[in-house]
Amino acid sequence: MSLPKLTYFDMAASRGEECRLAFVIAGVPFEDRRIKREDWPTMKATTPYGSLPLLEMPGHAPLGQSNAILTLIGRIHGLHPIDPFEAARHEAMMGHVEDLRATVSPTMRIKDEAERKTARELLADVYLPAWGRHAEAHIGDGPFFGGARPSVVDTKLHMTVRWFKSGALDHIPASVFDAFPKLNRVHDAVRDLDAVKAWYAR
Repeated sequence: MSLPKLTYFDMAASRGEECRLAFVIAGVPFEDRRIKREDWPTMKATTPYGSLPLLEMPGHAPLGQSNAILTLIGRIHGLHPIDPFEAARHEAMMGHVEDLRATVSPTMRIKDEAERKTARELLADVYLPAWGRHAEAHIGDGPFFGGARPSVVDTKLHMTVRWFKSGALDHIPASVFDAFPKLNRVHDAVRDLDAVKAWYAR
């Protein structure tokens, strides 16, 4: 039987990497198709929503949107709650992450250095601490978002915290989420899973 095929850019970041990690944590083999940025304009019109990641599974039409892909992987492989309300709580947090990306990403297109600095500093002073407080309020006793076992939402939180910790966003301190121990605990718990360590040790 053909493996599920996940298509994303050739980088260990953002929405594509969190979907890869969901398969990795589930212990499910998958085809990791990585495309180059220069190939994307030609491919874009062929995707369901003009975006990546893209999941292709035998017998089904291609599926877009990272939250839908994560939820499907989680439901099939036991990494998403069965209880409807708890599942919705996880999905709300996944939406919270997408809200952050929608707010921060426009600053990556600002060419003027002074304008970008002003926008990023405002995010660091106001938006990101507020985002972190809301996230922290919904994380339980852990180590993962929903308790003792990892779920697909954890890959999304992990990638978000890792993004900022990396210092990749100039004018936003790598310590911007240091005040939120539960959020950092989720990041660390995913990072320290044997399957995840093996994935990055390849």
